[in-house]
Amino acid sequence: MSSPSSASDRLAALLRRESVLTELGGLFAAAGHEIALVGGPVRDALLGRPGNDWDLTTSARPEQIEQVVAGWADAVWDIGRDFGTIGLRKGGAQLEITTYRSDQYDGETRKPVVAFGDTLEGDLSRRDFTVNAMALVLSTGELVDPFDGRGALTRRQLTTPVTAQQSFDDDPLRMMRAARFVAQLGFTADDDVVEAMRRQADRLQIVSAERVRDELDKLICAADPVAGLRLMVDTGLADQVIPEVAALRDTTDEHRRHKDVYEHSLTVLEQAVALEGRLDSQPDLVIRLAAVLHDIGKPRTRRFQSDGSVTFHHHDVVGAKMTRKRLGKLRYSNEVTDQVSKLVELHLRFHGYGSGVWTDAAVRRYVRDAGDLLDRLHVLTRADCTTRNARKAMRLQRTYDDLERRIAELREREEIDSIRPDLDGTQIMEILGISPGREVGEAYRFLLDLRMDRGPLGEDQAAEALRAWWAAR
Repeated sequence: MSSPSSASDRLAALLRRESVLTELGGLFAAAGHEIALVGGPVRDALLGRPGNDWDLTTSARPEQIEQVVAGWADAVWDIGRDFGTIGLRKGGAQLEITTYRSDQYDGETRKPVVAFGDTLEGDLSRRDFTVNAMALVLSTGELVDPFDGRGALTRRQLTTPVTAQQSFDDDPLRMMRAARFVAQLGFTADDDVVEAMRRQADRLQIVSAERVRDELDKLICAADPVAGLRLMVDTGLADQVIPEVAALRDTTDEHRRHKDVYEHSLTVLEQAVALEGRLDSQPDLVIRLAAVLHDIGKPRTRRFQSDGSVTFHHHDVVGAKMTRKRLGKLRYSNEVTDQVSKLVELHLRFHGYGSGVWTDAAVRRYVRDAGDLLDRLHVLTRADCTTRNARKAMRLQRTYDDLERRIAELREREEIDSIRPDLDGTQIMEILGISPGREVGEAYRFLLDLRMDRGPLGEDQAAEALRAWWAAR
């Protein structure tokens, strides 16, 4: 955190840089209303982080807000009027202006009974954390900080304006935000915050799956998702959101050495994040979710052997089914669910081929099975190596380097990313003299397997092989 003078300089620089805020402050002051930038934008400005989402609060009521900005804003919308919010666009900036609030909660849902307030300090008292309970008055440049949000920033600590118990009781989703801010900003949750999260974790059940998922996404895609996940697991939030991850704490790995499966999974996530430069998008939600969930099938497949060892046979297949079910409950899109589940199912495929030389057929099948997830599978497989045995780690790395080299070589010779048989369905029916039906599908699969094993044959050789297969049936 910066010194007081530099903090003031940053706020002043923000107002100079964002002329739309200064103009808005002048308009409201001229109309006799107070307006202030509030919450995340103020926090981020003090931290030296860029911002472009402008949330403002004002003494003006919704109809007065519309009167003030009429003729100045390029567009105005009132979809949030019932909650005191008016949205507008000015140039390239979008702003939301909300009347001071003093909401009440019924304890049964997280939806408040909206009540307008009369003071800026009262509005700030209902914010989730003290670092978000600061306001920058646009007309004067004054920082209003009744709950020592700047002190919390200096300590890099999450505290609440009221008691954490009351804050989370009012809105349980704030517990997920606490874990998200730990991951995003590198903060530490105050002891009272952690204890309140432990006591009230089950209240997260009253929050919609979509809202929980959105917070989880922000946490997973943050700079330090492991820190946020640890807080979720330690406080019991994970038991409500992703209980399969929390269950990994009690599963010993098959070697019974330096790590349990929970710690291994967090390390895989860290390593996947470090390898994201290989992918088109960073952060990549799909690869991060796959890293977290890739071993969740282990608790259900754990078996103790007579020699004291532990096995987790088929945990990849079981884990893929569990992943699909969990992501469905969290209302993830079909696309994300399919991709993450497929990666979990495939994460052991590389090891199934052993450490020897890969045949062309094996490379083709690996690429075919991965499809458009191949680059992500490369990342997940490499990240899944967490052994402390340097020799073993180097051997696995060399083997995977060789696999990627073989893929590149085959791509130069043939189209392995979209492998199809040398003959299509129409040609199969013409050669064999059969009509559409099950037998055409069987013949197609035979030719596809042949293409995988032997590479491109050409139509003549494929037709000869097809006739021999048909005669042998």
